[in-house]
Order: sequence, then structure tokens, then C-alpha cells
Amino acid sequence: MAFHVRLSRRTAKREPLRRFVIFCEGEKTEPAYFRALERKYKRNTLIDLEIVPVGVPMTIAQRASAQMKRRGRNSFEEKDQIWAVFDRDEHPNYEAAIGMCRQNRVHVARSNPCFELWLILHESDYDSSDHRGAVQRRLKSLRPEYDPANGKSCDCMDLVLRVEQAEARASRQLQRREQEGAPFGPPSTTVGHLTAAIREAALAAGSPF
Repeated sequence: MAFHVRLSRRTAKREPLRRFVIFCEGEKTEPAYFRALERKYKRNTLIDLEIVPVGVPMTIAQRASAQMKRRGRNSFEEKDQIWAVFDRDEHPNYEAAIGMCRQNRVHVARSNPCFELWLILHESDYDSSDHRGAVQRRLKSLRPEYDPANGKSCDCMDLVLRVEQAEARASRQLQRREQEGAPFGPPSTTVGHLTAAIREAALAAGSPF
């Protein structure tokens, strides 16, 4: 007597995508970059961008901390990461804003002097202790389409193709600041910590890009 065994394939259950809620200042540059990152990883992560157009570090820290406190008890929502992205520049209460974020378990992606430093690192190393204007001029020399005076950002879809190189350069830059005893000193940026977290979450979710 023949027995026929029915084989059924189990369907793998996929967990909900990891969500990153990003609070940032700026009306052009930062939003353009993170939207490009969102398009790059949209199949495997969720990125919610909260723009604070005239924000200073403390304002962004307050908004991000409030979001953290409102977060629900859903087990998947608790895996969300909330990030505050802001510049050093000459903003007041910079260190206090970082302290507030840490107290409320909000991740910080800080740049000194400004976010444009992070964009430069997609193209080359940069280790000059310059002010915002000089950093912006350096970025424009590398990316001629960038024109802050007329509200034009870089081609961020092109930049994010080299995000891993930027992360490596930023890491070496941070190591140099640590060795100098000024971990928050210029030039330095921890935006690479945020992009690395997004990349790792996307890779864990599955398909290649």
C-alpha cells in the first residue's frame, strides 16, 4: 500500500520593518538627504522625517523627547529609534540639548560645525576646523549644484550611493577628536551612526538593494 505524504512549505513570517523617526532642522539640505536615504532603503526600513524649520538644538531635543514619551506600548513600536539631528554652529544650550536626548533615550546625530560636513565626507576627507561658511564653500567646490544662497541642495541620491565611505571617514575623524581630548570639537559628525543603524536594519530585513 502506497502512502502519499502531503508536504507543505511554511511561509516565513516577516517582522514589521524597523522605523526611524528623525527630527531635524533645516528646510533644504537635511530633508533632501534623509529623503534620498528613505528612497534608497524604502523596501526594508521606514523613515519618518519630522522637520523643525527654525529649530535650534534644544527645540529639536524637546520635540524628539516628547515623541519618545508619547510612544505606545506596542512591542514593535518600542523597537522604533528616535533621532535628533542638529548642528553645533553658535547655537546656545548645545550640550544641554545632548543631555536631554540622552536622558530620554533619544539618539543624537550631531555635526560640528554643520550638517554640510557630513555631505563632504561622501566625497573626501575633511579635517579643518572651519566655520560654517568655509565648510559650505568646500562642499560647493565638490558639488557645484549645491547653492545654499538660492536654496539648492546637493544631488543627494548620488551622495547616498557612497554612504559607507562617508561613515568610514566620519569614524576616523571622530577618533582624531577623541585623541585630541575634544570629542565634540570641530570638525566632527555622528550622522554616520544614524545611517549605519538604518543600513543594518535594512540588511536584517532581507533583500539586497
